[in-house]
Amino acid sequence: MIKGLASKLKKKRQELNLSRKMVAENIGVSASVIADYESGYGEPSLKVLMKLATLYKCSTDYLLGIEKGTPTQTIDVSALTPDQIQALQSLIDTM
Repeated sequence: MIKGLASKLKKKRQELNLSRKMVAENIGVSASVIADYESGYGEPSLKVLMKLATLYKCSTDYLLGIEKGTPTQTIDVSALTPDQIQALQSLIDTM
């Protein structure tokens, strides 16, 4: 579960005075799906999240709780061999 996503989706919908049905029709899902998103019982796909962000006039970063200046996580590879580093890089690239 993405922390805070459900409440942000509900808040943005209410700020724009949109019903769940209106949102659902606009993005191509059912009103019950919107209810699930807002109650935390489901999460939108990336495609739906982008549609919601566009409709709600906000960024996907806002909805996902990604704040500017949030430090990125790093991995200390100093104890790894060059082959292990390459294998790790290949794994990261495939994700």
